[in-house]
Amino acid sequence: MADFQYSLNCSTIKPTPLREKIAIAGDVGYTGIELWYDDVDGYVRDGGTLSDLRKALDDAGLAVVSTIFLKGWWDTEGETRRVAMDECHRRMEIAAELGARHYIAGPPLGPVDVELGARRYRELLELGIGIGVKPACEYLGFAEEFNTIEKAVDLITRCGHPEATIVHDPFHVFRGGGSFESVGTLNPEQIAVFHFNDALDFPPRELQHDPDRVMPGDGCLDLKGVLRSLNRIGYTGWISLELFNRDWWKRDPRETAKVGLERMRELAAEES
Repeated sequence: MADFQYSLNCSTIKPTPLREKIAIAGDVGYTGIELWYDDVDGYVRDGGTLSDLRKALDDAGLAVVSTIFLKGWWDTEGETRRVAMDECHRRMEIAAELGARHYIAGPPLGPVDVELGARRYRELLELGIGIGVKPACEYLGFAEEFNTIEKAVDLITRCGHPEATIVHDPFHVFRGGGSFESVGTLNPEQIAVFHFNDALDFPPRELQHDPDRVMPGDGCLDLKGVLRSLNRIGYTGWISLELFNRDWWKRDPRETAKVGLERMRELAAEES
């Protein structure tokens, strides 16, 4: 079996309370989890503490693979940028307190200035490293411009920082029209986390969005080929189940998490 590490992205069982998400991930057999700031902030507003969450994560045997997400770091100016960066700083400190290895930096959805983005990603990276957690740059298949692996690699190359990394995702490769073969050209150290999911061939690719993701093995994507490419480059990092599928949200969250882990392990075993 391929030597991957398996993580649960909390979006996969989104309606479930945060502490229950953590318990389910540990009980089912994941060793990592990705946390969303909306969940964490809501937990604290309701009277919980970050130290409570850290203890729950430790008790469940879970590494915090990433926290999600940071925005406004690339395309804002003036007072809007100051507010955005203050929020990024706050979220980075939360990530560090929870023991996160990375936090995910999302791109603008519209037109982008890549040179500006590279400079600002480097600034964000240096800020995060000083706090104790590293940003990983995410491309989004439904973004107007920053929507493929190739564009993300170009940005981190322009950034020129040795700790620059990318978040990868089969759905975003498919949705953005990039090449799955590009996975095989990467240095494994460039991948912070590999989100994992599948997609159907209908509705048309250009019309699909987050809720259209399906469980690995239920769609048309060549996930075996993706895993084969990861094996070929020597990637042994995190494979993280990330769905936003409302049908799976309606099911028992433990079943959803369990099925997802089983599917990922089965696909990995076939490509080992």
